[in-house]
Amino acid sequence: MKAPLAIAACCAAAFLAGCESDDFSDSLHSVLTEREAPRSKTFASDQKAVFAAAKAAVDQMGYRFLRGGPAEGRIDALSGISGGDDSGSSRQISMKVRMDSSADSGTTVTVAFAEIIEADSSNQPGMATETPMRDTPLYEVFFRNLQQALLAPPTALGSASK
Repeated sequence: MKAPLAIAACCAAAFLAGCESDDFSDSLHSVLTEREAPRSKTFASDQKAVFAAAKAAVDQMGYRFLRGGPAEGRIDALSGISGGDDSGSSRQISMKVRMDSSADSGTTVTVAFAEIIEADSSNQPGMATETPMRDTPLYEVFFRNLQQALLAPPTALGSASK
């Protein structure tokens, strides 16, 4: 009884291995990549002004600035740690902002959010998984806050980024 089951499993594996197609794998990869792709928007300002506005938007959202600068054209930030869905678990959101001033019409800002979940922080610290966040309103909130910071008077922008 075990031999026919093993033969059937081997035949199924061989059949599935033969079904791989470059077109199928390429289209699957492009669909998954598009879903996980960061969001971008171009602003009609120089990179230094956009950086200051992005930093103000990050602060306004309650994220902690980790690293980056106007010369690098990047900001890495983390949200506060909160309790996860399960007892003993924790959740945090990372934000990666990239700025590129090579666009003719201003500075292109690209932002990506990822959820970091640690299932059992008391027994397995440091064993977290990071998953890109696709359908979250955080993208719109960030870009709206950035736009408002760019439109704010220079004195308000300077005080918001401190």
